[in-house]
Amino acid sequence: MARIAAAGLAAWTAGAIVPADAAHALAPKPAAEASDGSIPQDSIVAVINGTVLTRRDVENRGRLFALSAGLDLTDDLMTRLRPQIVRQLIDERLRQQEMLSRHINVPPEQIAASIADIERRNNMPHNALRDHLAADGISLTTMIDQIRVQLGWTQVLREEMGSRGRTTAAEIAQREEALRREDGKSQYLMSEIFIPVDDARHSEDELKFTQTIIQELRNGAPFPIVAAQFSQSQTALEGGMMGWVQEDSLDPEVVAVARAMPEGAISNPIRVAGGYVIATLNGRRVIGHQMGTMLTLRQAYLPFTTPLNPQAPSEQQRAMLQQAQQLAASAHSCADLEAANHRYGDKRPANPGDLQLERINPQMQQILANLPPGQASHPLVSGDGIAVLMVCARQQKNFAQQTPSEIADQLMNERVEQTSRQLNRDLRRRAVIDIRSKV
Repeated sequence: MARIAAAGLAAWTAGAIVPADAAHALAPKPAAEASDGSIPQDSIVAVINGTVLTRRDVENRGRLFALSAGLDLTDDLMTRLRPQIVRQLIDERLRQQEMLSRHINVPPEQIAASIADIERRNNMPHNALRDHLAADGISLTTMIDQIRVQLGWTQVLREEMGSRGRTTAAEIAQREEALRREDGKSQYLMSEIFIPVDDARHSEDELKFTQTIIQELRNGAPFPIVAAQFSQSQTALEGGMMGWVQEDSLDPEVVAVARAMPEGAISNPIRVAGGYVIATLNGRRVIGHQMGTMLTLRQAYLPFTTPLNPQAPSEQQRAMLQQAQQLAASAHSCADLEAANHRYGDKRPANPGDLQLERINPQMQQILANLPPGQASHPLVSGDGIAVLMVCARQQKNFAQQTPSEIADQLMNERVEQTSRQLNRDLRRRAVIDIRSKV
């Protein structure tokens, strides 16, 4: 559960609108129209166990998704997204009600820390996310509500799992033995988006929505953001990232696609038990056999106050370049770069995390491959600032050999996923959901 509790990115998961066996769910009632023929923003879309969901809630979530993914929210796109957004918001209301029934309260400080973490992950200055939302007319409450439910749901799952929320040494040893038996077989670094299907006999709406998402992904929408917004799987908490998985941990239909697809491609809809999967392949390796170089890095980032025009740099940009050159010549330790990064406002994290040399872009590989530990790189100029990098440590590692902690994470993620889906089904089955208008 540690990996889930520490997740900083809000998870926006999609849920069922009406349980298949919920005979008490009422038929849709038409919403009143405004004088110009439009549906008022405060019209009621659904009532979930007495909690109201309005048209404004749905529209705000659509705008938030478009802003996060860098998309233009056209009327056509919103029309295609709206039914699934409603499903997602209904599921969130059910989760929120379960949190309240268990007296789970998420402190404001924890929500603020999550928002700050989102900004750090996206290299955004402090409060930039709030400013972006305001500029686009989106209430910050829209994001706060999502984050509150995501953080509270992890606590619900922790309570639900109880003693099963810990992996034992015997379980880890059992998985290690299973991996040894699969030595030489393929393993995949995959990300997924899972779209559930309530009624297998009538999956047309879910298939249409899945195809819409695939189209946006192929047009450039970031996979982690789309997964966080719409995936029903608990991997949404990690932007859809499943980590390294072997074939026997995947649905057979997904295995067939993974074997054939090139890295970076977006799959067509994959029909699996319970819904559709959209998959992307981030890497492929052979179990037990993949040597590589692990780098521990630090960076100092000197920001520009205006975007760089290479033909006409500003005085501030010229001054930043001169300071970066001086820093590159005078820094002799990773601590020196951390201190410099702090002096320039920590606009980007001083510690970008450990990186595998072979998996970064070719230009950066050339810079870092022969850079001795403790020696600063030359200044690296981008459109919004200058970075100076330093290798703190370089280590040869067998990346195909999972550590006990990685195995424990994988086992726990599988257990949490199973618990979350079961609890979701239970909440839907017990719910009284009154759909007031079509969307």
